[in-house]
Amino acid sequence: MLGCGVGLRSEHFPFILAEWPAVDWFEAISENFLDTGGRPLQVLEQVRRRYPVALHGVSLSIGSADPLDEGYLAKLKALADKIEPAIVSDHLCWTGVEGENLHDLLPLPFTEEAVRHIAGRVHRAQEILGRSILLENVSSYVTYKHSAMPEWQFLVAVARRSGCGILLDLNNIYVNAVNHGFDPLEYLRGIPGELVGQFHLAGHTDMGKFLFDTHSRPVIEPVWDLYREALKLYGPVTTLIEWDEDIPPFEYLLQEADQARATLTEVISSHGMARDPDLKTRFLGLTASK
Repeated sequence: MLGCGVGLRSEHFPFILAEWPAVDWFEAISENFLDTGGRPLQVLEQVRRRYPVALHGVSLSIGSADPLDEGYLAKLKALADKIEPAIVSDHLCWTGVEGENLHDLLPLPFTEEAVRHIAGRVHRAQEILGRSILLENVSSYVTYKHSAMPEWQFLVAVARRSGCGILLDLNNIYVNAVNHGFDPLEYLRGIPGELVGQFHLAGHTDMGKFLFDTHSRPVIEPVWDLYREALKLYGPVTTLIEWDEDIPPFEYLLQEADQARATLTEVISSHGMARDPDLKTRFLGLTASK
């Protein structure tokens, strides 16, 4: 378990390199470092020498009908071999079709056919990368009439069938629960703890008729409440504060990460979970050292 980390964003490079702040770990967006040998990669390498790092992608398009992009995966493997991340992750979604990248994380139909299709692609992706990955549940604003199972069952089926783990975005669960009218606690109870390798916490925007996952605001109290419930169910899990738009000074992210760490410590201690030193050894024993 890596602790509570924040996203590595270029706006914060000068502060991080000058101060080496007291944060547990960083998550880097994979695509920001794939096609450059310049300063971004140099910064990532410097950060990796001092902190655990995770690589989080947005372009795998694991649910697309297009052929799997093995060129992209080869570049991701090269980056992972260089950085040695604790976790490599992407999203359970599709991002384009017929070679067109729509630059969005689009939802999938929750069907057995989709499970079979995606599981085979995940197997191949993990084979190329030489490691297991985590897939994240995405926020959504539409559903498919022919979905045959709830979202959480679909997520579990893909993980079970493919051998990947789950990056559980608690803000996305809350957003989808409001947008589509389900109980977020039922979602949590439907996810086996041994599949969960990481949490995301983020803010969203209330658009009136729906919630929009903007990652541009602080985590709201109902999502903190969901985090507490998730910790009660799963024990300590590597946690990230996500902030991608209207990015504040780094000190503000540290405050959010500190709140996550305090919440984790409080819940784990009050439920007696911290007494077992081997409790919830996280996803396939992956660890990283500073």
